[in-house]
Amino acid sequence: MSGQHQDPAHPPEPSGAGRPRDSFDDQASAASIRKSRFSLIWLIPILVIVIAAYLGYTTLSRRGPEITLTFDTADGLTAGQTQIKHKAVALGTVENVGLSKDLRTVEIKVRMNAQAKPFLTTNAQFWVVRPRLSGATVSGLDTLVSGAYIAVDPGAPGGQPQDSFKGLESPPGVRSDEPGRTYTLMTSDVGSISQGAPVFFRDVVVGEVLGYTMPPGGRGPIPVQVFIREPFDRYLRADTRFWNVSGIRADFNGGALHIEIESLQAVLSGGVAFGLPEQRRGTEAPEAPDNAVFKLYASKDDADSAGYRDRIPMVTYFKNSVKGLTVGSPVTMFGLQIGNVTGVKLLLDKQGGTAQVRVAMEVQPERVLSDDQVPANAVPGVAQALVNNGLRAETESGNLLTGSSEIAFAFVPNDKPVPVRMEGDAIVLPSKSGGVAGIMESVSAVADKIAAMPLVQIGDNLNSLLGHTDQTVNGPELKQAIANLNDTLKSVQHLTAHADKGLTPLLQRLPAIADQLQQAVGHANSVLASYGGNSDFHRSLQQTLDQLNETARSVRLLSDFISRHPSSLLLGRGKP
Repeated sequence: MSGQHQDPAHPPEPSGAGRPRDSFDDQASAASIRKSRFSLIWLIPILVIVIAAYLGYTTLSRRGPEITLTFDTADGLTAGQTQIKHKAVALGTVENVGLSKDLRTVEIKVRMNAQAKPFLTTNAQFWVVRPRLSGATVSGLDTLVSGAYIAVDPGAPGGQPQDSFKGLESPPGVRSDEPGRTYTLMTSDVGSISQGAPVFFRDVVVGEVLGYTMPPGGRGPIPVQVFIREPFDRYLRADTRFWNVSGIRADFNGGALHIEIESLQAVLSGGVAFGLPEQRRGTEAPEAPDNAVFKLYASKDDADSAGYRDRIPMVTYFKNSVKGLTVGSPVTMFGLQIGNVTGVKLLLDKQGGTAQVRVAMEVQPERVLSDDQVPANAVPGVAQALVNNGLRAETESGNLLTGSSEIAFAFVPNDKPVPVRMEGDAIVLPSKSGGVAGIMESVSAVADKIAAMPLVQIGDNLNSLLGHTDQTVNGPELKQAIANLNDTLKSVQHLTAHADKGLTPLLQRLPAIADQLQQAVGHANSVLASYGGNSDFHRSLQQTLDQLNETARSVRLLSDFISRHPSSLLLGRGKP
């Protein structure tokens, strides 16, 4: 039976015919039950539990804190898919995307990795990387395939731990791992300069514009932050000058059109440039420190002009139009720029009822003169000497197309000397109308002189003279005089004809007479030569021969002249 143990000493006999049924039951009741062994099937759940525990431990050990990011929009962000990356390394995953309580912003719940825990400080910055076009720069094109993701910049070390961040709407201009320095430029107008605009040094991009901040109340200069990468930041000195290179600049210097374009990127997004300051007298300014403040000039010409240290203030007054003359207009001498206009102001004399324009200037002798050519203490004396020689300040047209004007120092001949006076520390120069205004003034003076002439009286006298002349011409006296003159001419003509007939034989003999005299002189010379000696007779004879030679020459000349001018026998030789 099943409840009995089997005797191990008597094993059960094999079943066969002829055994009784009771014998089988006795053997079965005498059998014993063996203890069950461990089954291998239990290894599978145990292994699953171990793996699950390991994965759970690994997940919990790698799991970082949960942070909250706030953005203006969740465009391109998906819960469970969008990742947080730094240098293309995933540091977390977006778990939830929702709206804030005031419905103005989007709150992103992000589960970060444990590796990212040291980065989550007050210096960290987050932004969404999407396809972005900024000026001439295109970024984030890889997100067209992989989708948008959130980038993080850990920032400088030393920040305080934080789990809530305000995301940036655009990438920051400077990364924490990029060496360089940040500077501030002060300008009155930003123009077309925008965030991400390049900074040029000798046409090489060495940095970018981080942004600008409007001053309180909108008044005053605007600070513009720029970042200069290393090693170009070492080129900046305390006297370095920055200027705006945004867009396209057109100028008409020298009567020709000059167009300047820094680069296509500067045309689209604006730009800033700087250069090395000129070294003078062997000195060099110290290196500019981080966060130094510079002035941003409107153009390179303005920046170069600001580099001249010697400035001579001058003032002049005009009583004619100064249209087109503004602050910054050039001051020239013999076509060379020597300074700029610093002020144009209209002055009214209430009592006298007159008006004039005061023009203030700054002359920069370093533009055209050497440092020791005109010492500072000799400037008033030099100015007086120039004014005594006719130096005057005139307004001239700088360009007919733009209508700009400029101040020109020119020498006016025959102008009276004027004493040079001082107005504070400024030298007051006499002025004279120039350009179109000067021409119109000269024309006006000529017109005044013409108007002062007694033209009506002159016309009356001329009419009276013409009337008397007509009477004289048509009078009998003039007719009788012309008739008498005609008779006289006929008589002279008749006399000339008879004189020609009578004098013809004489004129024909004059050449023969001259030849005979010449032969006689020749024979006398030969006789004199044969005689020789140094007696009184010899000297007298020599003098006689000289007189005969002159006589023969005079006869020959007389014969030639009468042959060419036979009428001279009656009318005389006349004036040559």
